[in-house]
Amino acid sequence: MKKCSCDSDMCEELCEHPQTVCQARGEMVPEADVQQVTEMFRLLGDMNRFKILQALSKRELCVCDIAAVVQMGQSAVSHQLRLLRGARLVKYRKEGTLAWYSLNNNNIAILLQYGVDHVRQN
Repeated sequence: MKKCSCDSDMCEELCEHPQTVCQARGEMVPEADVQQVTEMFRLLGDMNRFKILQALSKRELCVCDIAAVVQMGQSAVSHQLRLLRGARLVKYRKEGTLAWYSLNNNNIAILLQYGVDHVRQN
């Protein structure tokens, strides 16, 4: 088998390594999980949703408070929260006429912080 020369972004000649390919395929995340994760990242890719999640990473907030923090209208915030709730990134509880939102779990806050740390380091 010919040896790869991978000094650039691409190999200079085709030279697959079957054992490595097989191992890598075995380590891949199932397709259904990949679909859900990419959908989650798509939702996180919106600045307004990111700001909402960041605000909720510190404390539970009602829709009125979220709107004030991220400087958006309540109806726009409600729309974004519906999307985030559908992706199970946020949860809510009703208290009288108020809806209190929080992150669904702490992993979301960690993911947001990793992203912030990454951009600050580069």
